[in-house]
Amino acid sequence: MSNIQRKQALSAISGRGHENPGHAIGREMSISEIYGEDVFSLKVMKDYLPGDVFRKLRATISNGCTLDPTIADDVANAMKAWAVKKGASHYTHWFQPLTGSTAEKHDSFIEPDGVGGVIMKFSGRHLVQGESDASSFPSGGIRATFEARGYTAWDPTSPAFIKREDSGATLCIPTAFCSYTGEALDKKTPLMRSIQAVSEQAGRLLECFGEKPTGRVVPTLGAEQEYFLIDKAMYLARPDLMQTGRTIFGNVPPKHQQLEDHYFGSIKTRILNFMTEVDHNLWRLGIPAKTRHNEVAPAQFEIALVFEDLNLAVDHNMMVMEVLRKVADKHGLACLLHEKPFAGINGSGKHNNWSINPPGDNLLNPGEDARSDARFLTFLCAVIKAVDTHADLLRASVAGAGNDHRLGAHEAPPAIISIYLGEQLTEVLEGIGKGKARSSSPRGFMQIGVDTLPVMPLDSTDRNRTSPLAFTGNKFEFRAVGSNHSCAGPNIVLNTIVAEALDDICTKLEKVPKGRFNKDLQKLLAEIISKHKRVIFNGDNYSQAWIDEAHKRGLPNIRKSPEALNALLSDKAEKLFKKYKVLSEVELRSRHEVYLKNYCAVIKIEGELAADIATRMIFPVAVKQQKLLSDTLLNLRELGIKYGQPAIEKRLKKLGILIKSLSDSVEDMTAALEDNSTDDIIAVTEDIREAVDGLEKEVDDNLWPLPTYGEMLFIY
Repeated sequence: MSNIQRKQALSAISGRGHENPGHAIGREMSISEIYGEDVFSLKVMKDYLPGDVFRKLRATISNGCTLDPTIADDVANAMKAWAVKKGASHYTHWFQPLTGSTAEKHDSFIEPDGVGGVIMKFSGRHLVQGESDASSFPSGGIRATFEARGYTAWDPTSPAFIKREDSGATLCIPTAFCSYTGEALDKKTPLMRSIQAVSEQAGRLLECFGEKPTGRVVPTLGAEQEYFLIDKAMYLARPDLMQTGRTIFGNVPPKHQQLEDHYFGSIKTRILNFMTEVDHNLWRLGIPAKTRHNEVAPAQFEIALVFEDLNLAVDHNMMVMEVLRKVADKHGLACLLHEKPFAGINGSGKHNNWSINPPGDNLLNPGEDARSDARFLTFLCAVIKAVDTHADLLRASVAGAGNDHRLGAHEAPPAIISIYLGEQLTEVLEGIGKGKARSSSPRGFMQIGVDTLPVMPLDSTDRNRTSPLAFTGNKFEFRAVGSNHSCAGPNIVLNTIVAEALDDICTKLEKVPKGRFNKDLQKLLAEIISKHKRVIFNGDNYSQAWIDEAHKRGLPNIRKSPEALNALLSDKAEKLFKKYKVLSEVELRSRHEVYLKNYCAVIKIEGELAADIATRMIFPVAVKQQKLLSDTLLNLRELGIKYGQPAIEKRLKKLGILIKSLSDSVEDMTAALEDNSTDDIIAVTEDIREAVDGLEKEVDDNLWPLPTYGEMLFIY
């Protein structure tokens, strides 16, 4: 690796046109024709399954009924027939282990027929359950290395889909993943448990208001995915990007995002070609890609999906990340999903827009009448109570080495968990807390029996981009989730803590006589607001004033992931997840171990890589630059030319100080790695960076081996 590769990358990019390598992306067909064509959807099931089998399977998918095992063979045969017709030769149980990504093991449909040929076969047993080696996946002690058995179990609520490659196609069946002894080894299983928990409690709340939903009450998710795109040649010339997903070294260029000219700007042709192919790939998979645009930082972009049932939306977001990477590679680009790939400019998050919906309704939507508004306020207070009680768990749900670079860095929500409601809604809640009910809404007052609660105006709030958890009209936007994270973890926590708050509220309301319901409801809401209003903050979350105020309020400010992850070990967390059967004590502790081990591994990799690049790529060019200047100075002295000598001597001195600092820091890194101290490794990595970034400004551009920020962010 040398400056030659950097120059070759720049040359390759300058000679590249705006051709679209993905020219055959379905433009000859309408979106309605291609949408969902690679999904074993209800529509496809109806065509392929016997009527009674279809009705039973649909009841499982739509109403959460237990799967009838007698229909498994019929479903498997239909799924196989459809997949083979689509060109699939293999199937895989597609699951989400605790690595944070997806996993799959492919098996072909073929079975020898005994006479030299094969038949295509796929049974209900193969559909419903698969066996995977669990020993090599992180388990946090649930599985030992010698205990290999693990099982994947079909999730019928997330439809099977076809994954296409140039060489063929594979039928992917979304599944849960558990150990031989029954513990969850994945993110889907506890997510589905948490969905069930919050759905049950939300149903109880509706019954308290005299309502009986006609179907399941389900949490929903609309995920916004931020990402960077740089040219693949640049990416391949940066070992730090290839191995860690972020640049360990690099100076911010004079122009980056100060002019705010990239946000929502005109999309470059090459990027638009990429986005178009991404959209078509996602639409074929039945993924409702809706919005695409330039984000704040140069070379940063965003894609957003339409709201879906939470379990499906999480699966779809995992698929979105994979499609982004694959299509980027096809277009000669690299898609960066790290939370902070470039220091000094905005990082990337994943805005987790969460709500909960009975059929055709939304419990977070202010209504047009007294009853629906009272219901809304009750649910809103439940979320406030949940977030204030379990802010530490929400912070733990977004912990990670990458996100530590982003949270609280004046471009993402801080590590202090708070809620933004807007002035008008906050005024309403404060009024309830004081026993008043006056509303600033032009719609005036709302009467519930002898008590008054205000009518809620729709979209009564502005948006607050600095808040970790902002109410945005009919949903909560959890903005602290990292770009590279699975949405499962944050939503497991959100669902469970809200389930607990609803449970507490419903337990009290269910004991209230009908004649006192309105009065006792208002009293209960006032108590919740009075106790938990400290978590509501509508100002600038980036300001020092808020940090000081949050400290006075007693709100936790947990900056580092290891400390944040300790929340998983608390008695409070254990009781919460155990009560709602989301995570057992063993499962909860296993996650703490897995996530902490991952954090430490990432930090160690970054430290080793920083020392390696500094030693083998940066130090040699720094010494070469030193020699060039030294030779020039000696020549000037021999010739008796005094002009220029002081300037060269000054640069040589600065260069020498930086080289010494680099060498000393690399030695410090050796000691930090031997001690296995993550805090020391982080500190020394920053020391090495400071020296390298200083050298970047001193070394001749023709010698510098790494593509610079200015090149990566603007040449693509």
